[in-house]
This record gives sequence, structure tokens and C-alpha cells, in this order.
Amino acid sequence: METSNELLAKANKLYDFAIDNGPKVIGAIVALLIGLWMVNRLIKLMQMRMNSSQVDESLQPFLLSLTNVMLKTFVILFSAGILGVQTASILAVLGAAGFAVGLALQGSLGNFASGILILLFRPYKVGDRITVQNYTGDVKEIQIFTTIMHTLDNRVVIIPNSTITSGPIENLSSAGERRLETQVSIHPKTDLMLVREILEISAKTSPGYLAENPIESPVLEVKPDAVILAFRYWVNPDLYEEAAAHAKESVHQAFKKAGIEIDEDDTMQVKMVN
Repeated sequence: METSNELLAKANKLYDFAIDNGPKVIGAIVALLIGLWMVNRLIKLMQMRMNSSQVDESLQPFLLSLTNVMLKTFVILFSAGILGVQTASILAVLGAAGFAVGLALQGSLGNFASGILILLFRPYKVGDRITVQNYTGDVKEIQIFTTIMHTLDNRVVIIPNSTITSGPIENLSSAGERRLETQVSIHPKTDLMLVREILEISAKTSPGYLAENPIESPVLEVKPDAVILAFRYWVNPDLYEEAAAHAKESVHQAFKKAGIEIDEDDTMQVKMVN
């Protein structure tokens, strides 16, 4: 059994340890509790701010989670520093691990960063019709690493986000309207007034026709064997392809019905202008 002197010595050591380290332990606990409370409060305020700013819903959980982990890690390291723990070595290990992971996942991290930029700055959104990397289609989903599109012929195309942000993005829906232009080449003796009446009817019966904008049919060029007109009107961008097909077909049919024949040498034609 331990003697009374030994017990007294241990009690004195415990007392000395408590005197020397007690304030540090209490300070670390207080710092940890206050820090965690402040982080939780900040995350709630951040979420409210995102909702009021209409940040994309698919991006909110990731940003909140990332901020929460980073801030709580900082609070824990700060509290450990109060206890006297050498946090520099811990940070060095974490930094080396992060660097190794970054090298292994270079491509994925590029897609990840591009996905964040797309969701933050919104060059396009779900439902928009866009042209990227020679693909034209409707955006069905924007994920952190990829964008999923349905092309006009109903193919599903999954494009890495870094590929999208590395080139031009043509958003065909953002303006809410798109001008359709068709070049019409007619014989010089054709009644220009009749042709313009036909073009106006074609435009007004077109899919997606927007009546608030004017229909234009100026003469672009006069040749010895042909007069070339520009047939222009505005349509809903989501119905542009349907309107383009309608323009060519309806004008051809109306010309035939009106007795305006297409010459065999193709001096009169209807063609789309991209």
C-alpha cells in the first residue's frame, strides 16, 4: 500500500498540474464551445443570405457543408493551440495530404471548380437551349462535375464542366427571342409586292412567331437573273428549328400556289442564313 507521504506527493503533483494547465484546459473548452456556436450561427446566416440571393439550390448544400467543415476545423485547431498542441505539424500533414489528393484528381478538380463557377455565375440554367462543343440542346441538369443535355434529336450528352468553361457558350434562350433570317432569291420580273405578302403570311403562321417585332424583307442584291431578299422575323428561341423549317416549306408552297415557279437552273431559291 502507498504511504501517506506518497499519496500526498501525488496529490501535490495533481494540484500543480491543475494549477499550471487548468486555465489552458478551461480556455480551450470555452474557445471550442464559443467557436462552434459562432460557426453554427454563421452557417444559418449564410443559408438565409443564399436563399435571399437565389443561389442555385444544388450548390447551397455543398457551399454550406464546405464552409462548416473549414470553420470547425479552424476552431478545433485554435482550441488545440491554446492547450499547447503544436498545430504547425498537423497543418503540414494536412497540406501534404491535400496536395497529393489534388495531384491525383487534377481532372476531377477542374470539373469541380468549373461546376462551381457555372452554378455561381449562371451562363446558363436548367431549361435553357445552349450550344457548347458543337452540341446544341436543352440543359436538363447541372451537376458539380458535368452538365447533362438533351440534343434536338433526343440524344443525352454528358459534358464535363471544365470542357464547357474552356470554350464559348452560346445561350440561345437567355434573350427570350431570336431573329430568324431566310434569304429568298426570286426572278427579276416577279411581283415584289406579292412576294412580300407571301413572306408576311408565312411569318405570322410560323411556330414561335413574336408579333411585337417587325417582319422585314429588304432587298439585299439585284442581279441580272435574280433579286435576293432577306426574310426576317423574330421567334421564340426554343422553337427556332421548327420556325426555320416552316419558313422554307411554307414559302415554297405559297410561291407554287401563286404561280411563282422555281426555275430549273435554281435562279430562285429559299435558303437559311445561319
